[in-house]
Amino acid sequence: MTTAQLLGQDPGWLIAVKGVLVFALCVVLTLLSVWGERRIVARMQMRLGPNRVGPFGLVQALADGVKLALKEDLIPAAADKIVFVIAPIISATACFMSFAVIPMSGPVTLVGHKTAMQLTDLPVGVLYILAIASIGVYGIVLAGWSSGSTYPLLGGLRSSAQVISYEVAMGLSLVAVFIYSGSMSTSEIVAAQQKWWFAVVLFPSFVIYAISMVGETNRAPFDLAEAEGELVGGFHTEYSSLKFALFFLAEYVNIVAVSALATTLFLGGYHALPGLGFTEQWLGGWFTLIWFFAKVIFFFFIFVWLRGTLPRMRYDQFMKFGWKVLIPVSLFWIMVVATLRVMSLNGASRVTVLGFASVVVLIVLGINVAFDSVKKRARILPEDNFDAPTFAVPQMPGAESAQLGEPRV
Repeated sequence: MTTAQLLGQDPGWLIAVKGVLVFALCVVLTLLSVWGERRIVARMQMRLGPNRVGPFGLVQALADGVKLALKEDLIPAAADKIVFVIAPIISATACFMSFAVIPMSGPVTLVGHKTAMQLTDLPVGVLYILAIASIGVYGIVLAGWSSGSTYPLLGGLRSSAQVISYEVAMGLSLVAVFIYSGSMSTSEIVAAQQKWWFAVVLFPSFVIYAISMVGETNRAPFDLAEAEGELVGGFHTEYSSLKFALFFLAEYVNIVAVSALATTLFLGGYHALPGLGFTEQWLGGWFTLIWFFAKVIFFFFIFVWLRGTLPRMRYDQFMKFGWKVLIPVSLFWIMVVATLRVMSLNGASRVTVLGFASVVVLIVLGINVAFDSVKKRARILPEDNFDAPTFAVPQMPGAESAQLGEPRV
């Protein structure tokens, strides 16, 4: 029985129970993510991090949430009050909706019913997730505009440009997955990775998606919509109390959502590591949930690692990288994948396929070498382009040894 047929037998109350479980799980993961990020970055920077509130500081994020709730809720006098209140609700609502089509486990028994930890299985599930991610940016743009302040407006505009740019690259990186799996359904994409994960077969797509998901979530080194040194706090500068907490919640739930999507599309979803497939039957199938979240935690660690390692990019560098590097590389990779897929479906020999792949690799290496040589030549400025200055200038250090006997200027 397919996942779609299994989910089609769920009664309404069971769907509601699963929805509540998914919501509660996302909130708990947000609290643990805040604690985990602070602890990991502290370890990277040779300090302790939160370790006082609760065992190992585990309750610190909950205490911070209570503190936010008890703070005074301020609305600027120049703000559009209705939009100002609605904006964080849009962001927080959209981020939870992505989990409706994410398969978190294989077939399990929940309250006496055979089902799977997935709310629904749409034939275009991945497109649904991309659409929801596009709606989520409205909350950020409206928050910046409705604040009635310059810095939030600039942060909202930056975020809209950033999401549009990197959603294009993200969408193109998923085309190769659709070609190889033959479906846009998340459950069928997971089923297509029984033998090989797409992170191995489609490694360039995996790398492009991994970069794009960092830009999509406004995380360092791509957190230009909230750049403290330029925009104070960006789009949420004027927010406080629970409204700010909703933006905070949306950011971390979005991190979990894109990590869950990466797990589903490239790391085999809830399936076990190669050679450990027998563990999927443990605990009545519930052990697959552990495999799924272990992979999600791996991606979350990458997010934290990037934040603790890389400096923030300049905005022009960021946009140039998205439009001039990621998108052209994605388009080229789609043509290569489509050609290889057609060759394999038409019965081409393995030697032919490997030969075509080798030619593509050589072309890419040649383009890379040529590009590097052009950049090096551009950096070398010919000396005859500059006339000698007519005014007195100090000599460079060490010039005395090369010009012995000449008076110093």
